[in-house]
Amino acid sequence: MDEFESIYIQYFRDVYSFVLSLSRNEKIAEEITQETFFKALKSIDKFNGNCKINVWLCQIAKNTYFTYLGKQKRYDSADDVGEKASENGIEAMILDKEKTLRIHQILHSLDEPYKEVFTLRVFGELSFKQISQLFEKTESWARVTFHRAKQKIQSMLKEES
Repeated sequence: MDEFESIYIQYFRDVYSFVLSLSRNEKIAEEITQETFFKALKSIDKFNGNCKINVWLCQIAKNTYFTYLGKQKRYDSADDVGEKASENGIEAMILDKEKTLRIHQILHSLDEPYKEVFTLRVFGELSFKQISQLFEKTESWARVTFHRAKQKIQSMLKEES
């Protein structure tokens, strides 16, 4: 237990910063980070040392965050969207929302690893180095995968126009 406590002390800030970069919300980042370390404690025996412990923790955090997002999407209602639109100028919101929704739809239809690499780079604002560590690949692989994902999204948007 003392060993895990030292891991917690050493890596809490790294994991918290990673989740904060994904969520952009301090409360969510704190909650996800706590849950990450709880999950890590429960499955510490499964850590085989194939990657750095902070990479392993960030993988747990990433999965925990995406699970959290999936649950949140189920609770969002159409009423909330309507209220926000009327507050900020409905025309601008409709245009932006439609385009954003379409990009997310296209992103959702992409195969892995394109979908995840694009999401981590654009929404998570991770560096190519961090992405390469998460996937245990080279930095060049992360750059090429991101570029290909971006090309796929752009070509699908052009097909619709």
